[in-house]
Amino acid sequence: MTSREIVVDITPPEETVLSASLSPAFDYTRSTGPVLGAFFTGLRDGRLVGVRDSAGAVHLPPVEFDPHTRQALSEFVEIGSGTGIEGVVVVWTWVPEPTDVHKHDSPFAWALVRFDGADTAVLLPLVADGPEAVSSGMRVRLKWSAERTGTIHDIACVVPADAQGTDQGDNQGDDDEAPQTSGEDAVTMVVTPIGVSVTHTASPAESEFLRAIVQGRLLGRRRSNGPEVYVPPRDYCPSDGIAMGEYVEVSDIGTVTTFGIVNVPFAGQEINPPYVTAYILLDGSDVPIQHLVLGCEASEVRMGMRVRAVWTPESERPASMKAIAHFEPTGDPDADPDTYADHL
Repeated sequence: MTSREIVVDITPPEETVLSASLSPAFDYTRSTGPVLGAFFTGLRDGRLVGVRDSAGAVHLPPVEFDPHTRQALSEFVEIGSGTGIEGVVVVWTWVPEPTDVHKHDSPFAWALVRFDGADTAVLLPLVADGPEAVSSGMRVRLKWSAERTGTIHDIACVVPADAQGTDQGDNQGDDDEAPQTSGEDAVTMVVTPIGVSVTHTASPAESEFLRAIVQGRLLGRRRSNGPEVYVPPRDYCPSDGIAMGEYVEVSDIGTVTTFGIVNVPFAGQEINPPYVTAYILLDGSDVPIQHLVLGCEASEVRMGMRVRAVWTPESERPASMKAIAHFEPTGDPDADPDTYADHL
């Protein structure tokens, strides 16, 4: 087994640290159960369905268990159906600049609305002619979405109760036509998209690592108070908080320490299972990195296997770990377990 270590003299760069917009997201899928299933089925069919607890309070949205006795609840209450469902605004906040995650393009309010016949409030968009037209205690009317599938978005919004016609509410519903029961089976599953948009600013050390990886180099950094090399490099040692020392270029060849085989498909998966994700201890580094191991059957991957990085083409190489497409076996003999025993 060979290794290489190149000490890199990096003076403080004139370039600013790197940053990028990130939008991690996934679809959360869950079964509804009998209580929420009744609520979502009602929404699809143009009805508001709540549930009554042991104290007589009607919860909308419904809760599955009694807040007083903790027993399962099953007494459903229809709050209203079709057109003309009204309620009162409890509290609200104005959204002057909607983003692409909002259902409404124009400014609107988020409002907690307690519908007539319910004792709790539900969060809904309120469309009105500016914040001066919104107040706590105002009466509002529900507007249904034109197409309903059994989610909370089956309610397009609420509008001031005295609003006329369908001019308000982004024309997403039709107050003149009562929603019709679909006759479909009850809603038993709901899919909720979940995501967040953030701007990640890399630290100075992370920025150096990302610039190097675009060039096909793997950069680490040595502790000031010890020989250990951390990959990716840190600005400060996580064990003692002291500023890290010199930068070190490490090999793109390493050893599989631990690994897992992914057998279950999931939404957004880019590789057909089975495949292996592993911790790889790069030669010259003292901290394993996580990456894919391909180029062989998943069942052939093992602890101690020697692997090398497969780089993406230089013209397509991003400033991220995706600069390495995956690792593949080198064909060399397995590493001695003693060389990676402290890195499991």
